[in-house]
Amino acid sequence: MLDVGQKAPDFTLPDQNGSNVSLSDFLGKKVVLWFFPKASTPG
Repeated sequence: MLDVGQKAPDFTLPDQNGSNVSLSDFLGKKVVLWFFPKASTPG
């Protein structure tokens, strides 16, 4: 778990086109990470 204000560790995942995207690609920008357990479930 991260504490409020703590930086998230860098990670890389494929986007919808199969290209790799890293959190560090957005350095200096605001980023919202949204994780959900399953599609079509209330969150």
